[in-house]
Amino acid sequence: MADAVTSTTLTDNDRLFVVQLTNTSDGTGESAVTKVDVSGLATRSSDGAACTGVRLAKIVYSTFGMSVRLLWHATTNTICWDLNSDNTQDEDFTEFGGIRNTAAASGKTGDIKLTTTGASSGDTYVAVLTCFKDFD
Repeated sequence: MADAVTSTTLTDNDRLFVVQLTNTSDGTGESAVTKVDVSGLATRSSDGAACTGVRLAKIVYSTFGMSVRLLWHATTNTICWDLNSDNTQDEDFTEFGGIRNTAAASGKTGDIKLTTTGASSGDTYVAVLTCFKDFD
């Protein structure tokens, strides 16, 4: 078996990308799974420029039984944010422009990956990520 996961795009426009992520675990968990793939995001409508990265603007989440780690993808992944187990939070980073990708340049893609820790059968998470899009 495998965890039952979904990734649903709620918005993808010139400024924002919003995705809803869910997982109902069978105990398998997730390990560095790409949840935001910037190469697949909508291009800028004014000139067709491709999105080169995102800044994490907001996270609304609920976890039961497992924790979740968001990672900036690179040759060596870098921690973006931790979602603690058995917690419901609304984290807003818009006041300062969002959390920027701090991964080293080597292999940096702009993507966000996700890893779960401590997943047991029946554990769940729901997370809505709001990202500002960059077109550097």
